[in-house]
Amino acid sequence: MASVSLLPYISKYKVSSVLNRDVTELGKQNLFDGSSETCWNSEQGTPQHILVEFKQPVFIHSVVVQFQGGFAGKTTRLIDGDSKAEICPLYPEDNNKKQTLTLPSQEHSVERQKLKLQFVNSTDFHGRVIVYSLDFRGSVAQQLDDPPSAIDATASTKDEPNDAPVLIIS
Repeated sequence: MASVSLLPYISKYKVSSVLNRDVTELGKQNLFDGSSETCWNSEQGTPQHILVEFKQPVFIHSVVVQFQGGFAGKTTRLIDGDSKAEICPLYPEDNNKKQTLTLPSQEHSVERQKLKLQFVNSTDFHGRVIVYSLDFRGSVAQQLDDPPSAIDATASTKDEPNDAPVLIIS
């Protein structure tokens, strides 16, 4: 089965922190907005993470991420959000380019509904992580009649207000 973007199937997502609690300029909504001008910027300290929940089970083939060079995840793990078990380590490079991090082939046939991308440490001395874009590529376990078109950005973290805007991806 062809690998496609799973962004339309994301229902909720959370991040571990936002630099200076500036959720308007540096918040989680910037991960999936498609703009090269915006980013999620974590607070200092380790570990940092992005937690993603899908509307239905999916098969993950790869993670596509773009960091700010100097603020990349160094030791990075992909974790099953339900079982809390590590799926696999990922090895991003410290640069500004979009990187496709492919999961081991035996993981391509495992259904998942929640994922945690954990940055155990960072290439930044203070542990900050800056992500300009994030995508999950794979396939849907059972296709819906019409794929969903919105990501629910209202799920908040301790650093974000409960009235966060809803991000619509068409």
